[in-house]
Amino acid sequence: HRIEQIKIIGGESLKPLVTGKFIMVMQPGKFAKGKSYEVAFTAKKTVRGAAAAKIDSSANAEKNSRPWAEALKTVPAEQRDAVAFLLANMPPDDLKSLSKDFLLANVRLAYRARAEVPWGADLPDEIFFNDVLPYASINERRDDWRKDFFDRFLPLAKKCKTPGEAAILLNKEVFRQFDVKYHATKRPKPDQSPYESAQSHYASCTGLSVLIVDACRAAAIPARFAGTPLWTDNSGNHSWAEVWDGQWRIIGSAESTKLDDTWFNAKAAKADAARPINCIYATSFARTDKTFPMVWADANHDVPAVDVTPFYTHRRAAKFAIVDEHNKAVAASLTIRLNSRIVAHGRAQSQYEFILAGGQEYEAEYQATGKPSTWHFVLPAKGGETVALKLK
Repeated sequence: HRIEQIKIIGGESLKPLVTGKFIMVMQPGKFAKGKSYEVAFTAKKTVRGAAAAKIDSSANAEKNSRPWAEALKTVPAEQRDAVAFLLANMPPDDLKSLSKDFLLANVRLAYRARAEVPWGADLPDEIFFNDVLPYASINERRDDWRKDFFDRFLPLAKKCKTPGEAAILLNKEVFRQFDVKYHATKRPKPDQSPYESAQSHYASCTGLSVLIVDACRAAAIPARFAGTPLWTDNSGNHSWAEVWDGQWRIIGSAESTKLDDTWFNAKAAKADAARPINCIYATSFARTDKTFPMVWADANHDVPAVDVTPFYTHRRAAKFAIVDEHNKAVAASLTIRLNSRIVAHGRAQSQYEFILAGGQEYEAEYQATGKPSTWHFVLPAKGGETVALKLK
């Protein structure tokens, strides 16, 4: 991103002297030692986004450094940022062991699936990159599943109107096709890859979740692995999946027929945000400041994570309407972020309803025509009123 303008609250706006860099003269008396100041800036995404992928040929990519560079050169221009995103966030072992053809095939098929499903055009790139493109969820064996799953599950998914509807369908069909059932001891290991589970016909909740996440991603249904290292009643760990349906929804792997309707809802609602071992996490391919706590491989810290505990402990329905100067609802797009990450997105004729975490501070970006408007707000823990967002 190229910074366009920077401003210290209470001071003057400064134009960049060099792209992305600023010289700021601190006059005596203007700033106090030890005091905090708020800095605001605007930025525009540059057209050369692929250049953000930094490949350390000596430390990470090793012998693959040249093929990775070739991948960025040969991939179609519209897919270059996707390849760059994967390369910039791949675990070190994957940079060493995976091939250029493996990565490019995954990207190509992900874009094909996105083009064929009804919801593909409305998927935010941020969600598509992080939760459709990735070829793995946790530390499972890197199977080449994308083409097989694309052929099996995309024809079923694209008949559905929404990714949530398609995820419910696949949550039945995937385990039927592979004849995989849950079993705590008959499964060979907890962190099975899709084909390891298919071969043994048994999987733990971890293996089941890996399988449904991959099946969804093959059909352009954004999905991510979720779980807790330990329930607050000390009954053990558990893993499941979350799927994107305009926001993140809960799906019990091979268990539930409805979104957000699982046997563990009551347990999840008692998660303790003050104790990391009792928190609930969702995986992220993009790097974060947290790692997913894999109790089956607790020394492995290569899987980034997001703490989603409040979305289980303080769930509440929130209604929004975009209105004009006459307070009349208008069709508009709405994106809601928490800690800079998209947690809800859609386009409606009159009103939105999302399930969000109460007590959190969000940023809403909404747009009907012209420039988008933004609004920062704290969602109360309780309430049912509709929030009206006025267009500028």
